[in-house]
Order: sequence, then C-alpha cells, then structure tokens
Amino acid sequence: MSRIIDRGLEEQSVLLTRMGELTYETLSLSIHGYLDGRSVQAQVREMSDVLVAMAGKVEDRTFELIARFQPVASDLRAIKSYMKIGNDFARYGRYALDISSISDQLNGLSQCEPWTKQYLAEMSEKVLSTVKISIDSLRKHDIALAKTISPTEREVDGMYLEFLDRIINSEQSSSKCVASSILVSRYFERIADHAVYICESVVYVVTGEKVNLG
Repeated sequence: MSRIIDRGLEEQSVLLTRMGELTYETLSLSIHGYLDGRSVQAQVREMSDVLVAMAGKVEDRTFELIARFQPVASDLRAIKSYMKIGNDFARYGRYALDISSISDQLNGLSQCEPWTKQYLAEMSEKVLSTVKISIDSLRKHDIALAKTISPTEREVDGMYLEFLDRIINSEQSSSKCVASSILVSRYFERIADHAVYICESVVYVVTGEKVNLG
C-alpha cells in the first residue's frame, strides 16, 4: 500500500526533473552564446531566476514533508538529497548567468586566438555531457548511469589545468581574452563538479551508499 508521503516524494522528483531539463537548456544557451559571441544574458537571467524559484519550492516542500508526515530513515535520505539536488541545479543557473555576463562584459572570445575557442568548445561538450548524465540518472534513478560520470569529469579537470597552462603562456592573447577564458573554463570545471555531486546524491537516494565519484 502506498503512503501519502510517497506521493509527496514523487512530486519532488518530478519537479526536480523539470528543473534538470531547464538547467540543461539554460547552460546550453549560455555556453553557445559565449562561444558564438551572441548576447544571451537577458534570456539566461530570466531562466536562472526561474531555477532559483524552483529550488525554493523544493526546499519549501521538503520542510512540509517533514512537518506533515513521519518520514522514516529512507524517506529522510531522499528528502535531504532532493533539496541538495535542487540547490545544485540552481547553482548551474548561476554559473550560466555568470558565463553570459562575462561574455557581454569582456566581448567573449572576440579577442582570442582560434585555438582558444576550439579548446573551450571541446571542453564545453564534455561539461554538457556530465550535466546530461546527472539529469538522466536522476530522472531514471539509475545508479549505473550515475557512476559513469567519473571519467568525463576527470577529463574536464585535466582540460581545465591544461588550458590554464596554455592560455597563461600564450604571448599573443589579449588581457580580455585571458580574463574571459580563464573565468569561463573555471565555471566549466565547477559545473562538472556539481554534476558529480548530483550523481552522488542519486546513488545515495537509491542505495543509501555514500560514494565519491569525483
């Protein structure tokens, strides 16, 4: 027999899935706007604000579930993890907004050498791949899929460190290019980190096991 709290947990899961879909759309718009030299800040800001509001709704429902029902240990595990995932999705939105702001303030990649755009484009593909894994593993509660994130996240880490070395030692790069690309590459690295955190939370919800996938 299903419990009333199960319905509440399912509603949280559905809300988070919608957040995930909007998160991917927001990040993709921001990143491609940066790479293509298009101003998308206004659109990204609006979408980011929606994500923050949705995270607030997840948090409100979390406290409601605790206050109204009598959650057992497994329920509390899911409730806590869902609230954390909501905050991670909101953080994605803030990173997307930061990237679009940097693009507008520093003219994106307009003053960079061609290799810089190519490198960041390749890095962004891997970053968006980690985001998609985190969203899909949550939607399906698929721990096997969640655990596949580690190699790609490590690649992003390696690319970030390699990029720092290359851009700092590139004599032809302008100061705006250096500042813009270093900041954005750092946001890429952090986005991949949060994707890992979400996958770790999915594993915890399903199994109760605390894992380190980074």
